[in-house]
Amino acid sequence: MAIDTPAQRPPKPHLTPLASENSSVSMQPTSGRGPGTVSVHGGEYRSKPGDAIPDPIFCAATYAFDSTEELLHYVRGESEREEYGRYGNPNERAVERKLAALDASEDAIVFSTGMSAIVGLLMAKLSAGDEIIFFDQCYRRSREFCLKHLSRFGVVTHQVPTGDFAAMERAITPRTRMLVSESPTNPHLTVIDLEQFAAVGRAHEVETLIDATLATPMNVQPLKFGVDYVLHSATKYLGGHNDLLAGVICGSRAGLESVRNLRGIMGGINSAHNLYLLQRGLKTFELRMQRHNENGMRVARFLEDHPRVERVFYPGLQSHPSHQVAARTMHGFGGLISFLVKDADWQETARVVDAARIPRIAPSLGGVESLIEQPLIMSYYSCTPEERERFGIPDNMIRYSCGIENAEDLIADLQQALDG
Repeated sequence: MAIDTPAQRPPKPHLTPLASENSSVSMQPTSGRGPGTVSVHGGEYRSKPGDAIPDPIFCAATYAFDSTEELLHYVRGESEREEYGRYGNPNERAVERKLAALDASEDAIVFSTGMSAIVGLLMAKLSAGDEIIFFDQCYRRSREFCLKHLSRFGVVTHQVPTGDFAAMERAITPRTRMLVSESPTNPHLTVIDLEQFAAVGRAHEVETLIDATLATPMNVQPLKFGVDYVLHSATKYLGGHNDLLAGVICGSRAGLESVRNLRGIMGGINSAHNLYLLQRGLKTFELRMQRHNENGMRVARFLEDHPRVERVFYPGLQSHPSHQVAARTMHGFGGLISFLVKDADWQETARVVDAARIPRIAPSLGGVESLIEQPLIMSYYSCTPEERERFGIPDNMIRYSCGIENAEDLIADLQQALDG
């Protein structure tokens, strides 16, 4: 029997876990069904080991083969199963299938964090001499990775004003490999015209990436607009309970093949228990997002009418510059709100934050508990005033992440904090 050497072996297919001893088990049908049904059943087998309703937790670092013949079937891509925990886990596969179904994508790759997801994608797609272009309203750590670390490997990052597609096109060169944006952006909640964003990429044969963490697949599905890749920090709304870290990249199976292979080398994976928590959180995803969307809109309207508030950043408000794009492309506007306290310095703004009794002072967003922070102190304290001005972070800005508490209570609490 001739044995292929590793260099001759065909690439491994996207493997799925063995759902039970019965090889004829079928996937739960979700095509054409609503997002709540997909959240509960998407990507799951109808029959599972032990006849359990939820997927059991697979605490395995390595997986055994009964014979050399079985191993040969696996390495030749003729069987679907796991080999080693760094390359896959049944819990991971179940979560990936569910996330792919929610984002209407062919494939999804789960990483240990949102940052490891974007790092994995960019490291798999970029080489020395390549260039990427960011809209400048972006997560500071994404910017830092590109400007301080990718640059050491010869990758050039350009930043252009958010939403300025003419500036983005002018920045494209024959070396440009990726266009990157958030939508909505954090913390200004600017919504990108995804159709135009994708069209610029196609016209110049450049791949496109949208970080849709703040929108979630419940409010927008960028792939339907022609975007190539979608990033989520699953730590936020997807997990939803402030108790796990995870990230995901969604896209075509062919486009993500190199990313999955690199993740197997880098090892940016999650534990089985963490994946179980993520899958469990996704079961209530639609219900939670409905409340986040409702609370976000009601709190934003209250803040816009309050005499002590100078400005509110929330795309559901007609006063927001991105409102028309958001209303055309999004099903809801999420639970994150930023606002400016009128005529306040940083200390007066901090007193408003401290006076709020329901939200906790903490980073992150998207959990069932409301959170509040002052970006000047929480995320940009080490920046100079000039840098904060360039990033659009004034001293009197507050970022508020609405949880799923009753909106009346959140509003009453903000009322006393602002009036105090």
